[in-house]
Amino acid sequence: MHKNNTTVHLLILDPSQNDAESVVSLLRNAGRATRAHRITSEEDLEEALKTSTWDLVLARDLEQEFGPDDVLAIIKRMDKDIPFILLTEAFDHDRTVGIMRAGAQDALPFEHTDLLVLTAKRELAALEDRRRRRVLESHLREAEQRCQLLLESSKDAIAYINDGMHIHANQSYLDLLGYDDLDEMICIPVLDTLTPESQEKYKEFMKEFAQKGEDGMTLNCTARRSDDQELDVTMSVSAATFDGETCTQIVLQPEHSDAELEEKLQEISSQDLLTGLYNRQHMMGLLGKAVAEAGKSNQTGALAYIALDNFLSMKTRVGISGADILLGDLASLLREKAGEDMTLARLSDDAFCMMCLPCDEKSMEQQCETIRKAVEDHLFDINGHTVPLTVSIGIAAITENSPKAEDMMGRAHTASAEVKKQEGNSQGNGVLVYNPADYETLDQSNSAEAIQRALDENRFRLLFQPVINLRGEDEEHYEAFVRMLDKDDKEISPYDFLPPVGPSETTIKIDRWVILQTIKQLASHRSRGHNTKMFLNLTAETLQDKTFTPWLSVALKAARLPGDSLIFQIREGDASNHMKQAKEFTKTLHELHCKISISQFGCALNPFNTLKHIDADYVKIDGSFTEEIQKNDDAKQQVKEMVKSLQSSGKLTIIPLVENAGVLATLWQAGVNYIQGYYLQAPVPEMNYDFSEN
Repeated sequence: MHKNNTTVHLLILDPSQNDAESVVSLLRNAGRATRAHRITSEEDLEEALKTSTWDLVLARDLEQEFGPDDVLAIIKRMDKDIPFILLTEAFDHDRTVGIMRAGAQDALPFEHTDLLVLTAKRELAALEDRRRRRVLESHLREAEQRCQLLLESSKDAIAYINDGMHIHANQSYLDLLGYDDLDEMICIPVLDTLTPESQEKYKEFMKEFAQKGEDGMTLNCTARRSDDQELDVTMSVSAATFDGETCTQIVLQPEHSDAELEEKLQEISSQDLLTGLYNRQHMMGLLGKAVAEAGKSNQTGALAYIALDNFLSMKTRVGISGADILLGDLASLLREKAGEDMTLARLSDDAFCMMCLPCDEKSMEQQCETIRKAVEDHLFDINGHTVPLTVSIGIAAITENSPKAEDMMGRAHTASAEVKKQEGNSQGNGVLVYNPADYETLDQSNSAEAIQRALDENRFRLLFQPVINLRGEDEEHYEAFVRMLDKDDKEISPYDFLPPVGPSETTIKIDRWVILQTIKQLASHRSRGHNTKMFLNLTAETLQDKTFTPWLSVALKAARLPGDSLIFQIREGDASNHMKQAKEFTKTLHELHCKISISQFGCALNPFNTLKHIDADYVKIDGSFTEEIQKNDDAKQQVKEMVKSLQSSGKLTIIPLVENAGVLATLWQAGVNYIQGYYLQAPVPEMNYDFSEN
């Protein structure tokens, strides 16, 4: 296992293609498989941002028509969470402060390559944490929303109490006891909702519950509604928590209930009674779900806040009833112009909103401009008088980086209010897209010793993952990985523990430990009748080590292991960066009858150039392609063509990271030779896969 197998999708702004390639090589040398795209224009960047997910932007601070500040502005305008690092010609304090205030993560001199690697690694780790946090927050929000939805939609009357006071109650509970508002209910002790006779029974019952602690205990009692009507109910209690607070849940079940009435009440509770549109509470729930969906699936949507201009003065002129008529007419106009994909709601007296997912902010902007003009041109007839009306509309994009629902609504509201601040537009009547950039500012020193200590203390572990022949031939292949137990006995890759560049001697030690231990285990495994072959990963440091092949020859003879049982795997980036050494290395390994595999293939600007110089037997295509072929047809075609070209030149192809059965048909049709991934088996300490099942 190398320093990190996750492929980095990199955007580079650099007028020099050679310099751009040197940056890609730098990251590859640091152990990061990298697929890069060089930005050539504003249109090119916008297209790249719309069609793919990117992990990092590196921009040279050189004179060019489309510069780094333009790139950063577009990323911020599109509200993309992509770390941005400016590469300057020399350190400039003011420039660094300025670009970071604009939203960049860092600025550093282009020549400081070691600092660049560390900074990129830091930002990629932070990005991964943010993505993981968004997914977890999304799951948490969904779980909370499901719980809340179950609570609110339950036909049972449910409340939560603490020290005899209500702290929450669902709508069924409020309806049962005749209260209009939860805030009113929270001020009332439970005893006040019971008849005097039942109050004594309740006190004794709760004492018994406190002693026994048995969930589901019941009490037959008489509830007293807010209108003093009495209702015979069965109360059941159980221990619970609400908003992190320990409390008691009570459920009231009346002797008679009207399920149809409760269903109707539930439906009414989501509507604005005047306009028939969704009300604010229901809309905020839908917006929360949309934000969660965008964070989980990288979808993009848009929210529009539609504020009525000069509503108070208009309301004074036409009166309350006239204003209600106007709002009803406006709601009908919005329905007509919005279209079926839009979700509409009335937020307050003078504000509506509109939401769509998936869609992009430009489409929403065009839709809102259509609505703005339709409202301006419409003749609202109120009691025989024509009333002019205009709206100020603010739009906020819903992206994977969006804040929670309340803040999203705040963004759209801010943009709507900003319409009236625009020069020459104090009356409003405009559309504005919210741009986050306008409003939001902004030790591995002893690693070699630690690794040596782990080697001395036998805290290294080998894992094996099967590589399966997709053509059904009876072969046994594994790939070997290494893990180191850290001070907390947690498994990590020792390559991750090293600084980004070196130290080379330690890297060579790890490679040799892995190879020696694998040879021993493989020899023992083959002695039991298995014709098993093993893929072994090599680092760039071993590739340049002239003493390696003589050492390997001795190790093979000592273990009585044939050379063709080992397949040494070199990363594409290492091979292209050390072409001369890789070519010689391959030649000497072939003399020992060992095989060669190129891994992470397809990331270079011209990947087939490597194969012109290096005589590889196997080619493992980069794992990022496995993910992409499940999402779009272009990637499928690209992989099919790549496999066809490789096989026509006599190479056996491997596809890694196969996580589910859905991708197998595509790989079969593409003619792939071998597959590998967690769908088949995760890396495990034993070579125990049953190849006969395949």
